[in-house]
Amino acid sequence: MSELALLKKDVVDVVTEKIRTFQENKELHLPPDYSVENAMKSAWLTLQETTDKDGKLALEVCTKDSIANALLDMAVQGLNPAKKQCYFVPYGKKLVLMRSYHGSKAVVKRVAKAQDVYAQVVYKGDDFVYSIENGRKKIIKHEQKIENVVSGNILAAYCVITFPDGRPDYVDIMTIDQIKKAWSQGKTYKEDGNSTHQKFDEEMAKKTVINRACKAYINASSDDSLLLYHFNRTEEAIAEAEVDEEIAENANMETIDIHGEVQSDEPEQATDTEGPGF
Repeated sequence: MSELALLKKDVVDVVTEKIRTFQENKELHLPPDYSVENAMKSAWLTLQETTDKDGKLALEVCTKDSIANALLDMAVQGLNPAKKQCYFVPYGKKLVLMRSYHGSKAVVKRVAKAQDVYAQVVYKGDDFVYSIENGRKKIIKHEQKIENVVSGNILAAYCVITFPDGRPDYVDIMTIDQIKKAWSQGKTYKEDGNSTHQKFDEEMAKKTVINRACKAYINASSDDSLLLYHFNRTEEAIAEAEVDEEIAENANMETIDIHGEVQSDEPEQATDTEGPGF
């Protein structure tokens, strides 16, 4: 049996069996149209092409435990990489699952029986009014002229979760400062940079507010402890892996003290001053 086949047997098959056990014990309720087997096949194909920042295959550099945990996080949340609902990201020797905003929308629709999840961006010059009633935000009016839609002119973004059963809409609003603070938690964003956040600021702002709204609603409305654990573990695992990777990178850097005395062939009395800033 090849090394890849052994890894699949040790990881994918074990996780699939664990999910079956959760279902048999009534600890996990997945959507009727969600196939664990299909999701695992899709994930395995994706993992065989996933590489780290150095171009090394994730299956070769990441630990079995981290691969298994990432697959378990995926399956418990009912996500599928083929639908762009999640991604696998290697950080050093750890593989973590990164849920996309499509994935967050899928989870809130499944768990909270939401009808729709959508977001809009508020630009300078827009007529935007909202109120807060009994602690809930409500969009009163949002009128926008096409000339307001200018990159770099975003003031805020909001997400609305709607329901088919008469429940009031759930609304979350983020100012651009809050959005940028969320972006700054990742490694790719820099305030004066030219990353995806600057090039596609509207789409990135929408994704950020959707993820936050879905997370807040799911944590407030669900009593499924297994789902909540893996839903929240996704972000926690990324943060932990980033720290571990940074520590490992810094550990490989040797600090050399170059503030020593400058050697000179001049007589000893001529060397009583320090070198020029070495």
